[in-house]
Amino acid sequence: MQNIRNIAIIAHVDHGKTTLVDKILLAGQLFRENQNAGELILDNNDLERERGITILSKNVSINYKGTKINVIDTPGHADFGGEVERVLNMADGCLLLVDAFEGPMPQTRFVLQKAIQLGLKPIVVINKVDKPNCRPEEVHEMVFDLMFSLDATEEQLDFHTIYGSAKQGWMSDDWQKPTEDITPLLDAIVKYIPAPEILEGTPQMLITSLDYSKYVGRIAVGRVHRGELRENMDVSLCKRDGSIVKTRIKELNTFEGLGRVKVDSVQCGDICALIGIDNFDIGDSIADINNPEPLPPIDIDEPTMSMLFTINDSPFYGKEGKFVTSRHIHDRLMRELDKNLALRVELTDNQDAWMVYGRGILHLSILIETMRREGYELQVGQPKVIIKEINGVKHEPVEQLSINLPEEYSSKIIDLVTRRRGELIEMETKRERVFLEFIIPSRGIIGINNTALTLSAGEAVITHRFLEFQPWKGDIDKRSNGSIIASESGNAFAYALDKLQDRGRFFLEPQTDIYMGQIVGEHSKEGDLVVNLTKSKKLTNVRASGTDDKVKLAPAIKFSLEEALEYIKDDEYVEVTPVSIRLRKILLNENDRKRGAKSN
Repeated sequence: MQNIRNIAIIAHVDHGKTTLVDKILLAGQLFRENQNAGELILDNNDLERERGITILSKNVSINYKGTKINVIDTPGHADFGGEVERVLNMADGCLLLVDAFEGPMPQTRFVLQKAIQLGLKPIVVINKVDKPNCRPEEVHEMVFDLMFSLDATEEQLDFHTIYGSAKQGWMSDDWQKPTEDITPLLDAIVKYIPAPEILEGTPQMLITSLDYSKYVGRIAVGRVHRGELRENMDVSLCKRDGSIVKTRIKELNTFEGLGRVKVDSVQCGDICALIGIDNFDIGDSIADINNPEPLPPIDIDEPTMSMLFTINDSPFYGKEGKFVTSRHIHDRLMRELDKNLALRVELTDNQDAWMVYGRGILHLSILIETMRREGYELQVGQPKVIIKEINGVKHEPVEQLSINLPEEYSSKIIDLVTRRRGELIEMETKRERVFLEFIIPSRGIIGINNTALTLSAGEAVITHRFLEFQPWKGDIDKRSNGSIIASESGNAFAYALDKLQDRGRFFLEPQTDIYMGQIVGEHSKEGDLVVNLTKSKKLTNVRASGTDDKVKLAPAIKFSLEEALEYIKDDEYVEVTPVSIRLRKILLNENDRKRGAKSN
């Protein structure tokens, strides 16, 4: 039997988790030391590199002193709860990585809570102790308090702590005594993380993840719970609904470094990939052919947000994207369901529109951003929270919102959140910064990011996580300013933009092509304003001094995808193409909008 350790790495966004995994891979001599400095090996998806967050969990492994260490990199964001849930099922222990200045953050808490409930044994790694303002001892106490509050067992509270700097590539038992490399961490993993239990009997494996190859199709990934799996072995696939299908494993792979290696058999406790299993879902079990005993399936947190996806029917349809028809979008959403556990898709009465349910705006916007990069064109409606009827009472999702910001801005932020039905539950001052904690309806979080950053001069660090469904909290004030809407299609002239500057702020630059019904700016007052931006200056042969001043325009406001989704009202769409993000009214014609308003 091989000596194995399965560990998941838990950390808040940007605490250095992926950097640490890269250093662990280097320690396993899997990469040349001259590998491109600063380039992360694990976050290899463009979106992950740009945003500095992990979206998809990944499996890698190294061999250290005869022990195989399987490392599972988990997403830190609560929006990716579906990812976290299933990958923790493969681990026996976890590395809790914490910043030596910031301490444990709300999203660390989210994943840690799941790990503690599953009974994983933690090792705490206090990272970034090379920072000038770090406070490792205080942070160590904070981690203990957090674990205690999450009902950790005596054994889990007796955790081993390692200090170091993943960026500089060293770890040590004492933060004031730097070492040469990260071997103290690897030694601690071998010593403190339990080896998988060896269970004799018929084979059992829970499918917790999947891979895809265009040559062999879908590949089932999971950890062998009991017994042994062999190549060309006949097995039963036990589905969630209780049905059992006979199937055969055509090929077996285990993880080595960043890749997979073909093997003849996999023992209990190792993580492997099975090729040749058809029509499986995540949460199904692989079991003995004659005496199948399924494992309990994974429970996934329910979605909290919904969004309408529809085909792009704007006048610029098909100009910038490759995939524009409803068939393309439908097939793409169905493919996403295969691997995105927390996602749900429902067909609407309209053949060209789908209701997509997810864990939050970030979760859904990552899907939209991935689709637009693949060449899809689509339109999405305003994000809406999912309302549940519980015992005849309307319930809505409620989140815990944490904001860390300089003291002088705290009163403005408290005012902003309380107006959105948030309740302040904790306020703590750490040096010159204040840590605020609220309980707020998910509706109140939509669009809060931008406003909070504006009010705090860009200093606020905002995180939130889903708590539970609570009774409806009442109405929340929405964006009161109206939209500025184009009345004609054509090219936007600087002359027209200049003359309308006192009416509001614009979202586009001169010489941009626009269409009737497109939202081109934000009105400075309530109510929508329809304007003609395609009007050029009428030229005459009469000259007057002082009339030909240069046009001075305020810079256009550019929205990211999330900002656009948070900005729109319920009668507006975001049009997403591989090149542009545009805002538009659902009804492009002004007369149609007036008729619709009257009938409402």
